[in-house]
Amino acid sequence: MTQAASLSFATCDLCDAHKNDSSGAFRVLPPVFQDFGGIRKFSGPVVTVKCFEDNSLVKAAVESPGAGSVLVVDGGASLRRALLGDKLGAAAARNGWAGVVIDGCVRDVAELAQCAVGIRALAAMPLPTEKRNEGQRDVAVQVQGLWIRPGDWLYADEDGMVVMAPPLAA
Repeated sequence: MTQAASLSFATCDLCDAHKNDSSGAFRVLPPVFQDFGGIRKFSGPVVTVKCFEDNSLVKAAVESPGAGSVLVVDGGASLRRALLGDKLGAAAARNGWAGVVIDGCVRDVAELAQCAVGIRALAAMPLPTEKRNEGQRDVAVQVQGLWIRPGDWLYADEDGMVVMAPPLAA
């Protein structure tokens, strides 16, 4: 499915359609994320990074082709260091990422708002990370208590974010 076709969704409609899902294939992220990017509505297949106060793998991911994917970062919900700033936000937009969702913090908020990419995170924090080249990529991650796996599909709009195992039919 193309990014243009996927933008016809509304998370409220998805929730209405899947409110009785008990399989675990449909998940709604809690409303703790703030919107920092220049794009409010985005969706795409999930690519994951798991890291804690070290954005080395986030940097490597957004500097590679995104092809309309959404990078979901399990940052351990740390509020002590920012995992994404203006340079990495610009790289994500330039490299075709649909969005970046961080269970952690961002910095350079004014600049991120100018980036043509969806960016959601818990909060802003001006302190950067240490670079230790630690973390994992393309593994199941836990974000705010919900499991998200590579290849899941994430939908984000003004009402929230939902994750589904299969993408919507076009």
